[in-house]
Amino acid sequence: MNERFIIDYQSPIGLIEITGSKEGVYSVLFTEKDSLQYPINENIPAPLTACYEQLDDYFKGKLDTFTFPYIMEGTDFQKNVWSALMNIAYGKTGSYKEIAVNIGNEKAIRAVGSANGRNKLCIVIPCHRIIGSNGSLTGYAGGLWRKEWLLEHERNKNVPKL
Repeated sequence: MNERFIIDYQSPIGLIEITGSKEGVYSVLFTEKDSLQYPINENIPAPLTACYEQLDDYFKGKLDTFTFPYIMEGTDFQKNVWSALMNIAYGKTGSYKEIAVNIGNEKAIRAVGSANGRNKLCIVIPCHRIIGSNGSLTGYAGGLWRKEWLLEHERNKNVPKL
């Protein structure tokens, strides 16, 4: 197994832990740690460094598509769902039903929801863009307040921050 590395990124909405190897990033997850435990340094592989820099650009409103190498770890079904999430445009939203239809399994709405909840590459694979069919915010592993912040951030990317 490849050696795994961890770095922390301090976002405006909390600490994000990035885990990966020389081949790619495996997870980008909010953490409830109180302080930075894994600072970026010169020994960190390029994919993690690129993830860190791209997250920084995302939060500064300079980036809407991530290009660093990442590795989706999950079942084929989960990977299909996560790939479909990538089709939801920056600043837009979708629903579990739309994803189920998109992957050709219209009746798999609950399974899509379950796969969405197992996404380990938050923000990068934009599970925060999924809302209820009625327009309400639905669950988000990072907390609904973060989901709301991310959606607002993407909607208002070009609005000057005061």
